[in-house]
Amino acid sequence: MRWLSAVALALMPVTAQAQALSCSVPDRVSVPRLERPARDEPVRKPPTTGYLLSMSWSPQHCADVRNPKDVRDRFQCSGENGRFGWVLHGLWPETDTRDYPQWCRPAKIVPQPVLKKHMCMTPSAQLLQHEWAKHGTCMSPHPAAYFAAASKLFRAVRFPDMKALAAEPQTAGSIRRAFAARNKGVTAAMVAVSTNRDGWLDEVRLCLGPRMRPRACKPFQVGAPDGKPVRITPMPGS
Repeated sequence: MRWLSAVALALMPVTAQAQALSCSVPDRVSVPRLERPARDEPVRKPPTTGYLLSMSWSPQHCADVRNPKDVRDRFQCSGENGRFGWVLHGLWPETDTRDYPQWCRPAKIVPQPVLKKHMCMTPSAQLLQHEWAKHGTCMSPHPAAYFAAASKLFRAVRFPDMKALAAEPQTAGSIRRAFAARNKGVTAAMVAVSTNRDGWLDEVRLCLGPRMRPRACKPFQVGAPDGKPVRITPMPGS
């Protein structure tokens, strides 16, 4: 698994960035349901030529949900288990086209110890299961190895001051530059920005090469154009 050994070299320096201002994992995490590809999501196994590290701005996700205490979003949004800033959506294998690998192997339920270990990184047992089934099975036969690699990459990212960014008008380009300024070896062209329909920031994605080093995003990965105005939901209480 060359991709796994490459993780150690991907982002330097490796600095723990505690984006969960507080996070408390219960003794037992709810068991997620099995996920299989829908009819419009075929199994695809093309050669992997790169990766995306997709990170979600949790305050925006929680602002969009109907009920923060619903089973699906309770851990992340109710405030009962923690307060979250940037969380990991997933580590995705990519190709040179939009037809990225997906659903490569049948996926069993992610074991409880693995779910518990990564709930503060990706605060949803069902999302962890989904990421393993759709993306992780194209990288490893073992969920523990896949999430260990994702965690190492996520912990290496240095995040800009989101309170300061939220207080001023921003564009997709200014957000790219803010991330590049905080991460050695990363340029704005290596950072993709995603917004919701109303122009609120929901994700930032770091484009990675086959050895998981940052590289320029391909045109279909970039997301919002540089000049697009972007609003940022502040952290609760900030």
